[in-house]
Amino acid sequence: MVIVGAGFAGIGAAIELKRRGVDLVVLERSTDVGGTWRENTYPGCRCDVPASLYSLSAVPDTRWSASYPPQSEIQDYIRHCAETEGIMAHIRWGHVLEEARWVDAEARYELATSAGPFTADVLVVATGPMSEPSVPALPGVERFAGTTFHSARWDHDHPLTGRRVAVIGTGASSIQFVPQIQPQVAHLDLYQRSAPWIMPHPGRRYGRAERLLYRIVPGAKRAARAGVYSSRELMVLAFRTRPIMWVGEQISKANLARYVTDPALRADLTPRYDMGCKRVLLSNDFYPAVVRPNVDVVTSGIREIREHSIVTVDGVEREVDTIIWGTGFHVTDHPVASLLRGRDGRRLSEVWAETGPRAYLGTTIPGYPNLFVMVGPNTGLGHSSIVFMMESQINYLLDALRVLDERDAVSFEVTDEAHNAFNADLRDKFRNTAWASGCASYYQDAHGNNSALWPGFTWTYRQATRHLDLNAHVLRRREPGPPPVTATRPRAVQQAVGVGAGPNETMA
Repeated sequence: MVIVGAGFAGIGAAIELKRRGVDLVVLERSTDVGGTWRENTYPGCRCDVPASLYSLSAVPDTRWSASYPPQSEIQDYIRHCAETEGIMAHIRWGHVLEEARWVDAEARYELATSAGPFTADVLVVATGPMSEPSVPALPGVERFAGTTFHSARWDHDHPLTGRRVAVIGTGASSIQFVPQIQPQVAHLDLYQRSAPWIMPHPGRRYGRAERLLYRIVPGAKRAARAGVYSSRELMVLAFRTRPIMWVGEQISKANLARYVTDPALRADLTPRYDMGCKRVLLSNDFYPAVVRPNVDVVTSGIREIREHSIVTVDGVEREVDTIIWGTGFHVTDHPVASLLRGRDGRRLSEVWAETGPRAYLGTTIPGYPNLFVMVGPNTGLGHSSIVFMMESQINYLLDALRVLDERDAVSFEVTDEAHNAFNADLRDKFRNTAWASGCASYYQDAHGNNSALWPGFTWTYRQATRHLDLNAHVLRRREPGPPPVTATRPRAVQQAVGVGAGPNETMA
């Protein structure tokens, strides 16, 4: 097996596969593990999911310093997982995937990488939706004489003290780094296309006694995880029920009014869409930062960028020497799809250009046998931990390998009928929810469909991925006759074993 990507998903899959004796290689383009948490090192970067739920069931951790851990601790945790489980020896550093092509006659993928070719009986793509920064092609940006960088490629060598800085975008990253850089800069222009809904941040640091309790009493950690999981699951009701979400809107507005007393600025910072239609953010320091005298919130669109300034559509020109892009990632266009060729030779990006990103259980696609896309279409969450979804996908992968071995098959593939029915059902589930209330967001693909989020409880996804549905897949059995001399493929899985059966982390 070949896994592409050594982030949370890739390392999580590698751990479970290695424990079951699967011959595997992990291809990583960088020189360290971590994925999103390696790339995003901007000031103030932290998770917006509680630590107790943002860890692998296979490797519980008790060293978090706070209920919402910072970026450095998450990357350290992923590295800890890879080291303690012996995954580092399986990683090929500096290997950039250039193309993966399914060869039907041999029932395997042929991979071209920057460091040479590989072959794989099964290919797991774990590059994630938050790996490629999105930078808008604004007129004149190539003429800008100052320094520019994306929040996910933070230039730590560029001092911001005394600078005139333009931050473009008010998404999840900007909400975190703007309060950190505001005290340093001479002036900050914050370019906002639409105001986000911001809730008070409930995070807190763990005390010494609490950390000790989690370390010496394993049941305490499991109980905390179960409580957080259950409370997060209940949040789905808010996205599906307008009166409940209205309560959230009032809390957010009260939070805004607490810090922003100027009526005009408060109006600019008040969202014009239903809460939940875009990502709901958490912060206690963003509003206090933007009311400072050295910050201007700019709501006019950008007309052009000049050598030392930005001009908005209202004709106002603002001097700037540093531009920081807080414009998010390629979430629904999946850049890795252009590298994947299926049975008929078509790139997955060509298929998705016609339909929008779609996959059965967010993981498998007709015409692409033995391909597993981790954190694929409609597996993102607006309320709970993506790690729970990753582990569910790993369940699906393990059971598929079990079926391949038991039936002496070389490939499996989801049927068109099952794939199409699953995605039609997803579209129906989005109706009359906050996610489909009419705003434009990164959740939506070029066809206007929400192809980023799972529109329901995560436990239903766990149930759906626990076992491979044989009625939804086609197996190709091994051709009769002796195996080739070079065939050393081990039996992948001898029995179905769940990965973290639920919030209590029960392991089979």
